[in-house]
Amino acid sequence: MVHRPHEVTDFQEDIHVVSTADGEPIGVIAIHSTALGPAAGGCRFWHYERRADLTADAIRLARGMSYKNALADLPLGGGKAVLQRPAGSFDRAAMFRAFGNAVESLGGAYITAEDVGTSVEDMAAVRERTRFVAGLRAQPGKSGGDPSPWTARGVFESMRAASRFALGSDLDGLTVAVQGTGSVGAALCRMLRAAGARLVIADVDRRRVDALVAELGARAVGIDDILSADADILAPCALGGVLNGRTIPTLKARLICGAANNQLETEADGEALAARGIVYAPDYVVNAGGIINVSAEYLGEAPEAVERRIAEIAPRLIAILDSAATEQVPANTVADTRARRIIARGRRAAA
Repeated sequence: MVHRPHEVTDFQEDIHVVSTADGEPIGVIAIHSTALGPAAGGCRFWHYERRADLTADAIRLARGMSYKNALADLPLGGGKAVLQRPAGSFDRAAMFRAFGNAVESLGGAYITAEDVGTSVEDMAAVRERTRFVAGLRAQPGKSGGDPSPWTARGVFESMRAASRFALGSDLDGLTVAVQGTGSVGAALCRMLRAAGARLVIADVDRRRVDALVAELGARAVGIDDILSADADILAPCALGGVLNGRTIPTLKARLICGAANNQLETEADGEALAARGIVYAPDYVVNAGGIINVSAEYLGEAPEAVERRIAEIAPRLIAILDSAATEQVPANTVADTRARRIIARGRRAAA
């Protein structure tokens, strides 16, 4: 079943409903663009109060993947799957096998992998029904496995470079507020602590927070306090839309660089950050490490290709921040413009 969301701006292609064998809808696959190659993006597994919220999230995430893959110079378009996490007990493997059937039905137009709420084990269940999946257990000498450590590494290297650019300082001695300590956030915290940064952390899962407080000496604050924490750098590593008209006036950090997708609630929020003199590292620029690893796995590239591409993330970010400063426009505007131009060239070449 295909639905074309005409009311959504900058949405190029289709939404496909994911259903069980009994016809029960359990989520959607949003394909934003295939101009540069098959649409690639992970599968998010989360609870939404309304179906419309789930669909809107999928559309925004798919667009972000198009931009992310374009700027990372990957031969991939952008897509995203979002599945509704049931409130009660459920057969998780059966749900992901049903999702695998939906991926297979698209014939390679969409390639999936992990995202928030999903794991290597979930992708193994998807693999039972389709070959258009990555993020599987890595084989010796080959790319693959959980992409989250690679995401964290790209964010860390970007933050280190952006700190020098925007704050004139290395990370040693700076305070970083990390919102979200899941797989990516926790890995980022460990890298930051090793670099000498002080950590302020928050997460909806108190067990995660307590573990990192014990391991790294981090300071815990409530989830309602993390965005306005007294810190040099803010790293949103949870869900999107956290930078908006309500939160931006409360920020104390001078630099924002994190792993969460769609951190800006609207494009205008990038202007609001710039007006306050807060440097924003566009999320899809800095968090590309995971999809870089997924791409290498799917295309059969060696781990060295992953290392090389991740090493290019921070210089790409600095080029964007430099242009934003020179042109006196928000960094997200510079990044969006560059990504759209790359996608447009791909569309013209395919025509």
